[in-house]
Amino acid sequence: MAPVIIILLAVAAALIGAWISIHNGIVVKFNRCDNAWQTIDAQLQRRNDLIPNLVATVQGYMTHERETLEAVTNARAAVANAGTPEAAMAASGQLTQALGHLFAVAEAYPELKANSNFAQLQADLTDTENKISYARMSFNDCVLEYNNAITTFPGNIVAGSKFQKRQGFTVEDASVRQAPTVQF
Repeated sequence: MAPVIIILLAVAAALIGAWISIHNGIVVKFNRCDNAWQTIDAQLQRRNDLIPNLVATVQGYMTHERETLEAVTNARAAVANAGTPEAAMAASGQLTQALGHLFAVAEAYPELKANSNFAQLQADLTDTENKISYARMSFNDCVLEYNNAITTFPGNIVAGSKFQKRQGFTVEDASVRQAPTVQF
């Protein structure tokens, strides 16, 4: 009788240990998603901090491009005021498109292109856009890993209804995927 009790206790301890291990793994993956989003958020803030200097530099040269500058300013404000990661993702896509249009229009202003402040800001923004792109890929990888952990066996049993699937970064607006058109 005693060996049976010992075996049952050992099996119970192993099951409890596995449950705890799986649960902790899910929590770690959930936290990685939050960390990855914070990395995106930091890069979005860096980009938002660079934009006022860019707009100020460009304003003196682009007297006929008020609409373009307003689009950049409005998109920047939308990113800054986004209340959720999903809203920030959508607003960020619009800002990326507005900046692309601004840089395309800047090609028509040789004095602006030759301005060292503009060139440095353009390089800084390009670098930041690359970092945002990398951070989005990292975030999506974290979300995929987390979602797999809570939807595959035995993680789905441990996750139950306590852990919900997360949404990765997607481009909702098809116009963001298109290159801006520039007319001279």
